[in-house]
Amino acid sequence: MADKKLIGVDLGGTTIKFAILTLEGEIQQRWSIDTNILDDGTHIVPDIVDSINHHLSLYQMDAEDFLGIGMGSPGSVDLQAGTVTGAFNLNWKTLQYVKRDIEAGTGITFTIDNDANVAALGERWKGAGENEANVIFITLGTGVGGGLIADGHLLHGVAGSGGEIGHVTVQPNGYLCTCGKRGCLETVASATGVVRVARDMAEEYSGDSKLKATLDDGDEISSKIVFDLAKANDPLALMVVDRVTNYLGLALANAANLLNPAFIVIGGGVSAAGDFLLTRVDKAFKTNTFPNVRETTHLRLATLGNEAGVIGAASLAKTAVNG
Repeated sequence: MADKKLIGVDLGGTTIKFAILTLEGEIQQRWSIDTNILDDGTHIVPDIVDSINHHLSLYQMDAEDFLGIGMGSPGSVDLQAGTVTGAFNLNWKTLQYVKRDIEAGTGITFTIDNDANVAALGERWKGAGENEANVIFITLGTGVGGGLIADGHLLHGVAGSGGEIGHVTVQPNGYLCTCGKRGCLETVASATGVVRVARDMAEEYSGDSKLKATLDDGDEISSKIVFDLAKANDPLALMVVDRVTNYLGLALANAANLLNPAFIVIGGGVSAAGDFLLTRVDKAFKTNTFPNVRETTHLRLATLGNEAGVIGAASLAKTAVNG
């Protein structure tokens, strides 16, 4: 048993990342392939099976060497059935029998969960979560995702929507979200949300600002540009960052007041702004937390980067077998 390995798979819209890990979470081999979403995504699962089998042959290993395969996937995941639906960035328009097909193709036990949950497991096990039993993970990317770990277990909720921190309301009657309701955290704190806030604030701003001049000229901006300009003391960019971090701090404070985790770990592309982001979010967080929570729950930046998904997926596989 001690010699068994784990396989972690991180399924994304552009690439699929793979890793072979020890039971202690040490990565021994890594590789990736392009995600082929053509033909309603019908190539994705066969490509995963072929890639795993090819690499096991390459490393002179077979199914008996592995405790299991874990995978994080976009979309709505049925944990028991091992199916995925609604993963539109994969072009999956119908129910996908991922567990059935990957187990049949590899001969290895397979477990699957939502990609944000899996990244949460990775950061908790080998990243900023320090393997604490209570950790919240939030990822700030194109959207805002999250994972809640309480007493060592992921919280899924009755229909798998536990941890949808991106859809916490932070601005009643605010921007319309892709989910259909208004004022979600995702509408202001995702990469696209930061740009939306910047555009609206620029329309009302009349002072000197490179950010305003860029927008007035019709040039494209990104959340990175907004944060870089704020770091350079652009007055409008600083106002945008203050608004975004206030909303983010409020949402994280509410989550902390409910669960009182040891750490809230912030990952995703927007988190690349680093301590400049973290110190501002922390200020709003402390303003809105219950005193005991304020003293015991701490905000941290994610540390695993692109490896969080495969490490978390391996953790999922290990837990599925060992409990």
